[in-house]
Amino acid sequence: MKDLAGRIAVVTGGGTGMGRELVRQLVAEGCNVAMCDVSAAAMAETKRLCEVEKLPQGLRITAHVADVSDAAAVDRFRDEVASQQDTDRINLLFNNAGIGGGGSMIANSREEWEKTFNVCWGGVYNNTRTFLPMMLKADQGHIVNTSSINGAWASVGPGTPHTAYAAAKFAVKGFTEALIADLRINAPHIACSVVMPGHIGTSIVANSRKIQAGTQSEDITPTEIAQARTRIAASGKDPSGLSDEAIRDLVTERARRFLEDAPMTAAQAATVILEAVKAGQWRILVGDDAKAIDAAVRAAPEDAYSLEFFEAIRAKVGWRLGS
Repeated sequence: MKDLAGRIAVVTGGGTGMGRELVRQLVAEGCNVAMCDVSAAAMAETKRLCEVEKLPQGLRITAHVADVSDAAAVDRFRDEVASQQDTDRINLLFNNAGIGGGGSMIANSREEWEKTFNVCWGGVYNNTRTFLPMMLKADQGHIVNTSSINGAWASVGPGTPHTAYAAAKFAVKGFTEALIADLRINAPHIACSVVMPGHIGTSIVANSRKIQAGTQSEDITPTEIAQARTRIAASGKDPSGLSDEAIRDLVTERARRFLEDAPMTAAQAATVILEAVKAGQWRILVGDDAKAIDAAVRAAPEDAYSLEFFEAIRAKVGWRLGS
């Protein structure tokens, strides 16, 4: 699908980060886009940014509030897309929405763990299952599932548990690889790709905090402070000497660093993804750090979770790991 003009794309998580940049770049190529997110305000800003430039005549950009982990909400999203885009078919599905949290099976609650897993994996399944009939009606289709380099290496360092996110991203990667044969047999006009980014500058840390807390407020709640203390303790450090204000500062600084100190921006990542999709690549590594980690894990899988492996990777890629 080298020419995206006139096509219809669905993008989940379109309110911020890579989702927002995918929407902007798809629109710039003349693609009609339906995006979903849990934040109407964030999607309104994405749409405003798209409309700064004069849009091609008749191009449609629609925004839909939906929690991708909720199958009924995704069904409503599909129905809205069909109505507002005036179509019974779509060409592109970008399963991009994701959050962090639930790193530990022991230190974190079942609710936090499952929220992360259900958004990061369940969202991919729900949207693929729900929109696939609309893709079957199209002349050509492409499903693009965002995994992570943590879908090949389940670690952000030996002192930090990372089970929910990594388990979900491994599921996304395996699902996409299995889907290749399924589509070849049953729907050969539809391709699929798995995206594996490294550290991309997005608001996932800040957004995940809000979603896990069930709030859109920038204020860090007492519950979040307690959760942050738990994470600090799980990493082997003693948080008892830190005031609540100090914890708030740490949480805010962590989100800022992830967004602003990343080696690749969300816009750069979106460009890499779209160019790879147009080139027909099924496995899309995004960022030099992702490529380095992927190569190292493949070369020495038995060593992948040793302290020595982590230190070698950290020295090679030059950032505090996490994606």
